[in-house]
Amino acid sequence: MALLSFERKYRVRGGTLLGGDLFDFWVGPFYVGFFGILTAFFGTLGTALIIYGAALGPTWNIWRISIAPPDLSYGLALAPMAEGGLWQIITICAIITFSSWALREVEICRKLGMGLHVPFAFSVAIFAYVTLVVIRPLLLGAWGHGFPYGIFSHLDWVSNVGYQYLHFHYNPAHMLAVTFFFTTTLALSLHGGLILSAANPGRKSGWTNELKEVKSPEYEDTFFRDTIGYSVGTLGIHRVGLLLALNAGFWSAVCIVISGPFWNEGWPQWWAWWLNLPIWS
Repeated sequence: MALLSFERKYRVRGGTLLGGDLFDFWVGPFYVGFFGILTAFFGTLGTALIIYGAALGPTWNIWRISIAPPDLSYGLALAPMAEGGLWQIITICAIITFSSWALREVEICRKLGMGLHVPFAFSVAIFAYVTLVVIRPLLLGAWGHGFPYGIFSHLDWVSNVGYQYLHFHYNPAHMLAVTFFFTTTLALSLHGGLILSAANPGRKSGWTNELKEVKSPEYEDTFFRDTIGYSVGTLGIHRVGLLLALNAGFWSAVCIVISGPFWNEGWPQWWAWWLNLPIWS
C-alpha cells in the first residue's frame, strides 16, 4: 500500500496520552502531539543554552567546546550559571526532551495499532543517559560526577573514570556490555548480509543482464541451518537483535553505576574472590 494512502488510515483523532484533540495534528508528514511540542521546546532551549555556554567559554572550536558540571564542592545544590548551573539546566532540558520523544512514539504506536517495542527500546537508552547524569551523581553525593557536554572533554572524562578504577575492562558488567555490543554487531551484520544476498542473487550468467529470481525466506532459513545448524527465523532475528542491543545499553548503565557508589577500588581487586577459590590450591 502506498505510504500516502496509508496515512489517511491513521491520521485520525485519538491515541493521545495528554492534550486530547488540542495537539492532535501533523506538520507535513510529522505527527506533533503534546509531547512533540515539549520535545521541540526543550530541545531548542537546551541547544540554545549549549550555544550560550560556548559563547561564555574561551573557544568556538567545535572539538573543544565544553559545558562542565558543577564543582564537587557544590554537592547536590544548585550552582551559579557560569559554574555548572548551565550544565544542570541543560541536563533537565535533555531528560524532558528524550522522555517526551519516547512518549510521542507511544502515541504514534497507539494510532498505528502497534506494540510499544520502539519507545521501550528507546527508554533503555534514556535510562543509560539518566544513570550517568542523575542516578550515579546522586549516589555519589555531587552533580560534579556527571560527564561534561563536549567532544574532547567527554572523551577525557571517560578516560579518567577508567583510570580511576585502574583496569576498567575488568569490571564484570563492562565485560557483559562490550560482549553484547559486539554480539549485536555480529548478529545484525549476518542478518543484513543474508537479506541482501537473498534479495540480490545476481545474474543468470555472465553473458546476460537477466537476473535470477529473488529468494524467499525459506532459502534464508536453509542457509543458516546448513551453516550453524539452526535458523531463528525472519521474526526471530529481529527479536534477537533487539534483545542483544537492549542488553548492551542496560549493562553499560550498570557498569558505570556500580563504579564508585558500590565499588571504589581498582577492578582487578574485585576478582580476588575468584583467585581465592579453593580449586586453585
